[in-house]
Amino acid sequence: MIIDPKDYIAHAKTKFKLANHPTRIDIFSDKKAAKASIKSDAKLIADLSHKLYAQNKKSLLIVLQGMDTSGKDGTTSAIFSRTPPLNLHVASFKAPSKHELSHDYLWRVHNVCPGKGQITVFNRSHYEDVLVVKVRKFAPTKAVNKRYRQINGFEQHLRENGTTILKFMLNMSFDTQGQRLAERLEEPHKYWKFNPGDLEDRLLWPKFMKAYEIMVKRTSTTRAPWHIIPSDNRSVRNAIITNIVRQKLESMNPAYPDPGYRPGDFIIS
Repeated sequence: MIIDPKDYIAHAKTKFKLANHPTRIDIFSDKKAAKASIKSDAKLIADLSHKLYAQNKKSLLIVLQGMDTSGKDGTTSAIFSRTPPLNLHVASFKAPSKHELSHDYLWRVHNVCPGKGQITVFNRSHYEDVLVVKVRKFAPTKAVNKRYRQINGFEQHLRENGTTILKFMLNMSFDTQGQRLAERLEEPHKYWKFNPGDLEDRLLWPKFMKAYEIMVKRTSTTRAPWHIIPSDNRSVRNAIITNIVRQKLESMNPAYPDPGYRPGDFIIS
């Protein structure tokens, strides 16, 4: 299966409508085919990740943003199912602490951005500050409106300093979220994931969808565009994102550095 990342990009300066993007697509013959694609790409990602670490020049930031149960954890597991944790980090962003609130809202984000040779996944991200903060009115509207520009500037700064950014919005339907929330109360191994606050956010679904639409319009840039990923089907979602990550790492062209020495340059025994 050839996946073209352009098929999922919300292009900058276009009239983006979230309703025009499906939450489910069938691009694989079956679940087995999707999982085979994930397995193949995950093996390549493991090798590319190791080269990135060895080269120690560039970094990759993957932003996963979506409503509760959209699959941020599952997606991360799929992408890096074959990758040793040598240079892989996952950062999540929950309600800020008092110490974090004493700084600007991007301070805690910048602190966990990837260094050279590193890959970092944001499970939720700085975009919470124009989503939940906007919907729940945790900050004045005027302040939130400034953040789109500030976030674009922040990401430009990261790019100019060697970080490639991949942003994925996990686009899930209201009905699918309902089914997945129910699973968290029906399946014991998922009990720990249930949060009553998720039900409160579900009541605000239309407002959140509008906030997501505005977020994408204002922050999908040429160098760091949003990819809108159909996420009702877990295996298809994972296969698409894993493939795009693999392609992006290949375009970064990491390579093992030449140490400058050869076996004949020193005495072995």
